[in-house]
Amino acid sequence: MLYVVKRDGRKVQFNADKISKAIKGSAIEGNIKLKETALLDITHKVIEKIEEMRVESITVEEIQNLVEASLKEIGYRDIANLYNSYRQERTKVREIKSDLMRAISAIGVETDRDNANVGNNFSSKLLRIASESNKWHNLAIMPKKLAKAHENGDLYYHDLDSYNLTTNCLHIPTKEVLESGFNTGYGYIRPPKRIESAAELSCILLQSTQNDMFGGQSHPDFDNDMAEFVVFTREQIKSELEEMEVPESKIDQIVDKKLRRSVEQAMQGIVYNLNTMHSRAGSQVPFSSINLGIPNTEEAALVCEVFLEEYDKGLGNGEQPIFPNIIFRVKDGVNKKEGDPYYYLFKIACRVASKRMNPTFMNIDADFNKEYYDNGYMPATMGCRTYLMSNINGEPGTKGRGNIAPTTINLPRLGILADGDINKFFELLQEKLELSRESLLHRYNVLKMLKVKDLPFVAGQGLMKGAEGLSPDDSIEPILKQGSWAIGFIGLAETLTALVGSHHGETEEARELGVKIVTYIREFCDEYKEKDRLNWSCYATPAEGLSGKFILKDQQVFGKIKGVTDKDYYTNSYHIPVGYKISMVDKINIEAPYHKLCNGGHISYIELDGYPDEETIEDIITYAYGNTNISYLGINFHIKYCKSCGTYLESSDHKCTNCGSEDIQGISRVTGYLSLDERFGSGKVAERSDRVSHTNGEKTYCDVL
Repeated sequence: MLYVVKRDGRKVQFNADKISKAIKGSAIEGNIKLKETALLDITHKVIEKIEEMRVESITVEEIQNLVEASLKEIGYRDIANLYNSYRQERTKVREIKSDLMRAISAIGVETDRDNANVGNNFSSKLLRIASESNKWHNLAIMPKKLAKAHENGDLYYHDLDSYNLTTNCLHIPTKEVLESGFNTGYGYIRPPKRIESAAELSCILLQSTQNDMFGGQSHPDFDNDMAEFVVFTREQIKSELEEMEVPESKIDQIVDKKLRRSVEQAMQGIVYNLNTMHSRAGSQVPFSSINLGIPNTEEAALVCEVFLEEYDKGLGNGEQPIFPNIIFRVKDGVNKKEGDPYYYLFKIACRVASKRMNPTFMNIDADFNKEYYDNGYMPATMGCRTYLMSNINGEPGTKGRGNIAPTTINLPRLGILADGDINKFFELLQEKLELSRESLLHRYNVLKMLKVKDLPFVAGQGLMKGAEGLSPDDSIEPILKQGSWAIGFIGLAETLTALVGSHHGETEEARELGVKIVTYIREFCDEYKEKDRLNWSCYATPAEGLSGKFILKDQQVFGKIKGVTDKDYYTNSYHIPVGYKISMVDKINIEAPYHKLCNGGHISYIELDGYPDEETIEDIITYAYGNTNISYLGINFHIKYCKSCGTYLESSDHKCTNCGSEDIQGISRVTGYLSLDERFGSGKVAERSDRVSHTNGEKTYCDVL
């Protein structure tokens, strides 16, 4: 009795039919006609070879070697080659299964840190297991050269687990959806009237949208969208007082007091809900962003003011709220300087940011923002830095639109391969840009197979532009044409070092080359935007988990190259390296040109070494927005507080100075959003430890500016 030893060690009885089936399958795949007599001859040849070995057991690999040899001996070299290809494919499949099993085993111990806001509970682990499985599936179904580009680290297809399932992010048309009402699947929700109900439902919108998508969600004009519900609340309060026959001379004062209290309760509810309301199988709260700061009415100004104040209060014990990410829009003549009608709102925003690291700030006077603003379109962005305004397939603007999917290029690898030859670098970049476009077109063709009912809330309830008039069984293709398709890049600093020996913070030569490289990417996107009639955009990739993934792959191939691959991460997009000592002014001036070039998303950071005051924040924003074309800016510092009593602590404190508790929480900003320190991935942990503050010798922040 002859036994075959399987790869997992099991022994099974030898079955010659399996040899015949494998040979026949290879012939069919190559369209080669093989008679049954020939098939029997080949099989018998293999059996004779096995008998000559005089063994009681034989491995699968040994049998396959004998089959291949027999095919060649008899003269069927074409079938032998096809059989060999089949063996290699099967080996690849087994390796994928093995890798998947190892990944699942690791997740069972602890979830990965690709996303700094994913927890470690049951639903988080289950989500990650499903995620890993679908990643392998999507790599298997795409063209081999696309799969290879992702696997070897030339490109990165973001959220590969969602490649065939959904789209990235969305600016919700908040006011419009609330005014019409909506259905989350269990019944119709009527339009709210009071601000408390509108605020609560605005959170439901974020949560329900998150469950249909893999990226973040935004209220793109929050204060103005909520203003109408403040108007109704005021009228209702006044009507109630009149019914109670309150003297007319007192009504306005009482109305104002009661109205403010109602708005305070509504805004407090939003802060609490967005830090406790889980989505995506309970793994994380919605990745929410709220844009505000340019109110059209006094009611909108009240919403803006109160929301900032309620966020400043923190959670129950004063703890730092992680969400939402707040974007305060700054505009000359509106709120930017003393004398502007809403300057007081800017002052509040600076004060809150000096304690909470939120809000971040957006410059509406940047020429590419002002152009849209002057034509009646309000620019907005997200904490994940998604930005879109132009639209090749319709009206520009943000509401109902978002990024569909991004692909990121490993820019430092191209710098290394070019070996100082700038022309060669641009040839390699062109190749990767074309491959990136091809990957996104493939994703487009996969996603257009989805139907409206596959995105039941965002598409089915008409939140996404392009969904108008679609039925549940219609393709979502009209929606895909309204969003942006991002080609991103990572590690410009390391790329420049590989090419010219310095990064853009160090020399003028590198500075000029950096702008030239990103301009090349932007021009490629603009060219194919017209040709493909899709909203291609140049994207300054956030690179949270990717910052460590790309460099690890490159270290394995190229080793550690000084200034390029000698860290645990690549620098975020076009940023100056976090460990390089540079003044705020220089950093702002150098990074500013990239904001206009990166029309798919951008952000710059100023890093401080302690808690700033309100004046410092205002000085930084005033300089940046008064002297450069920079758009989206965040002020970073490390937050530390006591989880027991909420007291804010210095970085050196390991015990609460108020209550003595050692239950201390650290908060940092990672790729736009705030996150708990312990949830950073390995690459971001290394990056955070390297960060230096952007000061200038012994001068204060204000002196620098």
